[in-house]
Amino acid sequence: MHQFVVTEGAIASSILFDIANKMIDKQTVTDIITPALEGTDCFLVDVTVSAANDIVVEIDSGTTVDIDTCARLTRLVEQTLDRDTEDYSLEIGSAGLTSPLRVRRQFEKNIGNEVEALTRDGRKLSGILSAVSADGSVVTLTVARKVKEPGAKRPVIVEEPLDLPVADTKYIRYKINFK
Repeated sequence: MHQFVVTEGAIASSILFDIANKMIDKQTVTDIITPALEGTDCFLVDVTVSAANDIVVEIDSGTTVDIDTCARLTRLVEQTLDRDTEDYSLEIGSAGLTSPLRVRRQFEKNIGNEVEALTRDGRKLSGILSAVSADGSVVTLTVARKVKEPGAKRPVIVEEPLDLPVADTKYIRYKINFK
């Protein structure tokens, strides 16, 4: 049987180790970025912080995200977080064209565009994004559907609105057509 002896020095070393290896909090990064985007047409899409303090900040805009904006935000985060106490890597960039839409402003930006959605039950839907709820939890897609009218020989394609809860999807993203 092994016996462990804990001394005051060991406890102090353990606390210092925990402080020195503290993971950066996602909310801390969000609180740094959000005010810096106020007054611009840019907005925060997502912040992820891995267990190894790899920080990835994704922003979007009503128009475009330029490199100067990303550089300005990078400098701001680096000035705010102390590298001497918290070792981290930082990546700030724009939401890519094929990235899933995550926040209400991205949905609003894409109203009138064709999107594709994959539902949690495996259905793949394609349609025109026609509306988004005020809280961003439900989107409305205008989807084409074949309907056979009574007495008609062939089905016709009709466009119908489909309300889709965002939580019931794996992703919703802009659909790129190569026609």
